[in-house]
Amino acid sequence: MARRQPRLAAGRARALGVPTRGTTAPNRLRRVDRWLAAAAWSPLRRAADPLVVDVGFGASPVTTVEMYERLRPVRSDVRVVGLELAPERVAAAQAAARPPGLLFALGGFELAGHRPVVIRAMNVLRQYDERAVGSAWAAMAGRLSTGGMLVEGTCDEIGRRACWFTLGAGGVPATLTFSAHLPSLLRPSDLAPRLPKALIARNVPGEDVHALLAAFDLAWERVAPRGTFGPRQRWIAAAALLRREGWPVLEGPRRWRLGELTVAWPPGPR
Repeated sequence: MARRQPRLAAGRARALGVPTRGTTAPNRLRRVDRWLAAAAWSPLRRAADPLVVDVGFGASPVTTVEMYERLRPVRSDVRVVGLELAPERVAAAQAAARPPGLLFALGGFELAGHRPVVIRAMNVLRQYDERAVGSAWAAMAGRLSTGGMLVEGTCDEIGRRACWFTLGAGGVPATLTFSAHLPSLLRPSDLAPRLPKALIARNVPGEDVHALLAAFDLAWERVAPRGTFGPRQRWIAAAALLRREGWPVLEGPRRWRLGELTVAWPPGPR
């Protein structure tokens, strides 16, 4: 049976998309939230209206509640709106709402008319055909306020491995981030199953993401002696080696030590 494509649902908000599978768990998105609390610091600080939208919060609002709590130290007046296309999920989430700072509403890629400074859309596009990704990006990014950012990607069921893009108002990727629980990681390419939807089928020879993961694995092997001091030191050394070899690795040891690696995307010639 052909996979159902995104649609405009009937109703007042004309919500764009199809309901998520709904799977979620406490702390599943802690890695992207931790990164957001640092990367979104400037957009949130500058924003006249510090509005954040969480697209597709699932069967439980728990990860939206957690994001609200994690972003409040960045901006105490942050407002977070969790969106879902399933009315029963929105109704169930109302018990967790904390007006005016934390709200839940019916909506999808059209963001229910909101113009946020930050959008988080994790584990949403995984269920779509790759051909639908660009239009979903455009719909969400087109609603960003000036200087805003969209974070879209995938993580595993318990939040130990995650990958995500950041996009600006043009709906074009600017960075790609890998984040992992290092003690349980055998090699960087173990993150491949958690690539964003736009990359999951492109992890093949000749594609940038395949070349990056292969180079990261090779760097990981070359700095294996650093593993004597623990996986964190090995990851830091591998990230530094990737940068020396010409990959556009961003940030530095302060973020690398958390099991993160962010690169400019697309990476361009090396």
